[in-house]
Amino acid sequence: MRHLISLFDLQQSELQTILSLGEQIKTLLERGVRPPLLARQVLAMLFEKPSLRTRVSFEAGICQLGGTAMFLGQEVGWKSRETTADFIRVLAQYTDFVVCRAKLHSSVQELASFDRVPIINGLTDLSHPCQALADLMTMRQSGPDLAGRQVTFVGDGNNVSRSLALASAMNGMKFRLLGPREYFMTDSELQQISQRYPNADMLQSEQPEEVLAGADFVYTDVWTSMGQEAESERRKRDFAPFQVNEKLMRHAASDCKVLHCLPAKRGEEITDEVIDSGHSMVVEQAGNRMHAQKGLLIWLALQHGQLSAADLAAEGIQLS
Repeated sequence: MRHLISLFDLQQSELQTILSLGEQIKTLLERGVRPPLLARQVLAMLFEKPSLRTRVSFEAGICQLGGTAMFLGQEVGWKSRETTADFIRVLAQYTDFVVCRAKLHSSVQELASFDRVPIINGLTDLSHPCQALADLMTMRQSGPDLAGRQVTFVGDGNNVSRSLALASAMNGMKFRLLGPREYFMTDSELQQISQRYPNADMLQSEQPEEVLAGADFVYTDVWTSMGQEAESERRKRDFAPFQVNEKLMRHAASDCKVLHCLPAKRGEEITDEVIDSGHSMVVEQAGNRMHAQKGLLIWLALQHGQLSAADLAAEGIQLS
């Protein structure tokens, strides 16, 4: 059974297929067409953390594909009333997919280990693959071939930047991280990517001029993620020199695009002048969460025999 726990679960060709499916579905939606490819299928959304984009994009996405979604919070008793084995085996009797937004990456891995229903990682402390899918789709809007292009992430080596680094390697992009050295991705994390993609071009630096020059995209995230609230004041001090503002952006090309996974703390990691500028793709990036995830759901349905290439062709969708 296929799951998406991290982008390591995908081959490069599979990633391209998911993005292509999402882009075609997006084009159809812009024409007012909503093909019911997942009619009568059910998506369970098992969330330990609050959410706007992940929850609404998945719920709206499967609804537009003819299916339905149900939100499952702590009231269902996951991890408290019964074993995970019993929980997921029962949940699989009712639903076709499960997207899980969990505090720990191991929680999503455990759900997937039973191979009862496709599990999608909607965010963990380690990885955020659905965000990376939307990021790639957004960057492809300025040209479908991303090979050789550069994305510079300003912030720390968190779940978003780890997934973005891997996504970049899978597409032949240059990945740069700008921030305080103590917040860099670890050597083992970089090595894991390099072992799978030996030509991965990755660099981490504290010097803006070194990693912003040549950037096609500048990407940032909040300095303090959920669960790190106790570190907030220290992080504010450490990251203050790396605020994405007009001064910092002068190190990048004048046509460089700006990305942010949201929610943003305006005035901290990014200023209003930058996030609201004509170079910002932040709103489109958020919208692409739904389109990319629709592509993912369709791809998973194909993998498990719930859809066929003929079903797609009947709706004018090509399977690359």
